[in-house]
Amino acid sequence: MLKDITLGQYFPGNSYLHRRDPRAKIVASVLYIVVVFLCQNLWSFGFLVMATLGIVAVSGVPLKILLKSVKPLIFILAFTTVYNVFFHTGETLLVDLGFVDIYLEGILFAVIMAVRIICLLVGSSVILTYTTSPIMLTDGLERLLSPLKRLHLPVHEFAMMMTIALRFIPTLIEETEKIMSAQKARGADFSSGGLLKRVKALIPVLIPLFISAFRRASDLAVAMECRCYRGGEGRTRMTKLTFTLSDGLLLAWIAAMGAAVVLINLYLPGLSL
Repeated sequence: MLKDITLGQYFPGNSYLHRRDPRAKIVASVLYIVVVFLCQNLWSFGFLVMATLGIVAVSGVPLKILLKSVKPLIFILAFTTVYNVFFHTGETLLVDLGFVDIYLEGILFAVIMAVRIICLLVGSSVILTYTTSPIMLTDGLERLLSPLKRLHLPVHEFAMMMTIALRFIPTLIEETEKIMSAQKARGADFSSGGLLKRVKALIPVLIPLFISAFRRASDLAVAMECRCYRGGEGRTRMTKLTFTLSDGLLLAWIAAMGAAVVLINLYLPGLSL
């Protein structure tokens, strides 16, 4: 399951989204998240799914990677679906079990919530992290937050911390797998017993994982100091960010999605949730 976590990973490519300015992609990802939460009925969610598939098509990210990114969410999706099916009320009663009722609206709402979560993860990841290298993401985030420097806020340090955190997610996942394999070779059992027993079995994994994470952080700090890293003051960049017409078209695309969703909610109110 840990191998299926692709959050924060960058997949090199030369697609339309890969070539876009990181500032445009950061803003586009925020707008996309807003669009996802603007959907209110089945028609708007259907349009959202089609638009998200279009974004995936132009990203060049393999479908296998996207399916792997959804796999770790199976438990959350299952819990959300079951909860809404049994506890969401409506007008069309399908099953009356006495102690619990199942409504058609509950089933539809459960499906919609699952679609919302999947679109939220896939769309935002494809627009931003999957198609943007950590260095470009740092530069884009710092440039967007640069007006806050007038308030003497550490914008560069904040952007650097965010990027390093994303960069180290795959590294920590790989380290966790190695530690679990070593513990299994010594007789540890992570798959049997109740929930409390499984949680206790993870303690021998968490302790060396924290030690390894602090060691990596210390080594990274020493390496940055040895290379005379002093933050953003006087720092030059190898790549200069330029906002082009194609970047504006990306933002216009996401904004048009939001406008279309609002119009669908207004003029096609049927099957609203």
